[in-house]
This record gives sequence, C-alpha cells and structure tokens, in this order.
Amino acid sequence: MKLALYQGPAIGGDIEAGFARIERQLSAAALAGAKMAVFPEVFLPGYNRPDLHKVLAQPLGGAWTKRLSALAKQAGCGLTIGWAEAADGTVYNAATSFDDTGEQVAHYRKIQLYGPMERASFSYGDAYTVFDLYGHKTALMICYDVEFPQHCAALAAQGVSLVLVPTANPQGFEHVSTAFVPARAAEMRLTIAYANFCGTEGNLTFGGHSVIVGPDAQLLASAGRGEALLVADLAPVGDIAPELLSLQREDYREVGRTDET
Repeated sequence: MKLALYQGPAIGGDIEAGFARIERQLSAAALAGAKMAVFPEVFLPGYNRPDLHKVLAQPLGGAWTKRLSALAKQAGCGLTIGWAEAADGTVYNAATSFDDTGEQVAHYRKIQLYGPMERASFSYGDAYTVFDLYGHKTALMICYDVEFPQHCAALAAQGVSLVLVPTANPQGFEHVSTAFVPARAAEMRLTIAYANFCGTEGNLTFGGHSVIVGPDAQLLASAGRGEALLVADLAPVGDIAPELLSLQREDYREVGRTDET
C-alpha cells in the first residue's frame, strides 16, 4: 500500500482555500498511487488560531466532514486530517480518516494536549482509535501523543502496525522527527506517518521535517522545511515478521517506561 503525507503552510482560517488545497493534494496523492494521505493537525480552521477554534469548530457529520468525505471519494484516495470538532458543548482537537470511497473509518480526539493554548481551546480525548486500513491494523494519534511511549505500547498490544499522526510541531523541536518518532517506531515495531506544517502562522513558526518511518526506525520518506507531498510504499502485512506484530504491552513494562510524565 502506498501512503502519502502532505506538509504545507497553515491556512490561517481561510476555509475555502484550505479545501481547495486538500482537493489538489489528494488528487496528486491519488495520481502517485496512494491509498491514504495524511494532513497536519487542526488543518481546519488552523492550528495557531485559538480565536477561531471555538467560533468555527464543526460537529462530526457536519459541513466539514461531509466535504472531506466527498473529496476523498472524488480523488479515489483516503484522507486523514486534523480539525476542530464541536461536541457536547466543548471543542476537541480531532483527527478523522476517510477511505477512498469517502466512508469515515476512524475518528480520534487528542489525549495529550500541549501547552496553554491547546488546553484553553480544547478538551482532552480519552480513548484510542484502531481500524483496518487495507490489511494494516491502524491507529490515529495527534502530535504530542506520539512522544509518550505508553500510548504506542498500548496500541502495539492491540496489534497495531501503522500509526497516522497529524501534527503541528514548532521550529526548535525537530528532534521529535529525528529522534522520538523513529524511537517509538523501533520500540513498538510500528510504521509511523508524522505530518507537520511548514512556514508560519501568527507568532508560531513550524519545524517541517515530516517523516514516514518504518518499524526498523529507517526513514521511508522525509521532508525538509518547505511544502512537500511524500509518498512511501509500505511493506505488505504478510511481509512483516509475526513476532513483531504480536508484541504485548507487558513486554514494554519490563523496561520501566509506563508512566505518563
């Protein structure tokens, strides 16, 4: 299965421009043969736009998700994207996956909110999301979540082999791409797609350096600091050693990193 990852500038609240960009990049990913394309965190309406998070947040099944579903179906390429979800009188930092027919196959709310802006804008998620993606047992995480090894351990214990991670990682934290993500992949025998922004949004400069990393910690694809569409061909599930897919969380407890601090 070919997996695409889009790294680009934030849309800064311009929703129509955002949807136009999603359409273009999905079409390009489909032409490259990708079955799924991963976009950054809170792509809609913009990550560093706390003034818009509560104002523009949409419900699951609302106007945004209907349009995203239609674009995935039109392109014939799945889509995983971060957005601000309104639900139960609050707002979540959410990510949703649609397959290449436009069907919603996964929805996730960020568990580890980062910094005062996120904690002011969003409520905490409290559950993992695991689903099948063309034979790959797959999970969603968002940005800071992947830096906590216990989350990857819990997903590996459920047999997950692929993790899709929309992110909004700032400049100065490139070690997350170069060290943390490869470490999480190798520790838990995961393939991880980590999709970041580039450029600036308000007073925040993003670090770029999006990556797709295999279960041996080797880069399958990587971006620099500019706009990029990455495409990587993942190994068929049958080519992955069974002992790597059967890793249990108890195996990880033996090395002692199970706290959440």
